[in-house]
Amino acid sequence: MVYHIPAMPEKSIEGLNIRPDGIYVDATFGGGGHSREILSRLTSGKLIAFDQDEDAAVNIPADSRFIFLNQNFRFLRNNLKFNGISSIDGLIADLGVSFHQFDEPDRGFSFRFDAPLDMRMNRDGSTTAADIIRKSDESDLSGILSEYGELSNSRSVARAIVTSARIKPIVRTGDLVSAIRSLAPVRQEHKFYAKVFQALRIAVNHEIENLKEMLLQSLEMLNSGGRLVVITYHSLEDRIVKNFMRSGNFEGIEKKDFYGNPEVPFRVLNKKGITPGEDEIAVNTRARSARLRIAEKI
Repeated sequence: MVYHIPAMPEKSIEGLNIRPDGIYVDATFGGGGHSREILSRLTSGKLIAFDQDEDAAVNIPADSRFIFLNQNFRFLRNNLKFNGISSIDGLIADLGVSFHQFDEPDRGFSFRFDAPLDMRMNRDGSTTAADIIRKSDESDLSGILSEYGELSNSRSVARAIVTSARIKPIVRTGDLVSAIRSLAPVRQEHKFYAKVFQALRIAVNHEIENLKEMLLQSLEMLNSGGRLVVITYHSLEDRIVKNFMRSGNFEGIEKKDFYGNPEVPFRVLNKKGITPGEDEIAVNTRARSARLRIAEKI
């Protein structure tokens, strides 16, 4: 089974503008696809990779220039400094869930399988998706579904989940699908379920908070001229990345100096983002929602 196929691998690695002697970070190691491409371009340089999922360790390359850290990328700065690294020349983050996580039924990421409703990327984490449903009232659950799943009918979906959970605890993916099946739009069922599962996954793994922490720390750690390369898969995280690259904050508010000149930390290299071509999508359908953004620290 393929662990993961990265989206737009050539364009994303080109976006790093790799120096053979540079220091780079792969913030989302996964199957190691991006890491292998970076290593192939390094001579005396170094690559540090992060992944909070211990399963990713099976893909570690035997290379003295490579350091693997079984850590969440939100701890970027501290882990780099602990390893004697005070600055980096580039960072790449592919924010998609790996094929391995989606395709392993017991991980509970997919509505395609009836499995425990888990969704933890770090299985040492204490809270599962089932726990969130059990502990949340209708209002809390509606907020999660609206903010993280961008569901227009979040209140109705939350009510259906809470009502069903009163009759029988929702502890499996199949329980969740059964609870909301009547609300799934005709011929758009998969898209609807995907949004619900996405919302719960983001909540379980604190993905938005972690992304913001990583972006802020990447700005601090990057050398002038260093590149930040991020691949997003849904509008919520893409908006955060776009705003941060353009303005240095998550609201997209442009700050100006005393003379009215914009104060920005990055030079954005592709303002609209890059999306996969039809040929790539034909081979890797999961890349269809990917958007690549590249910025260079000023």
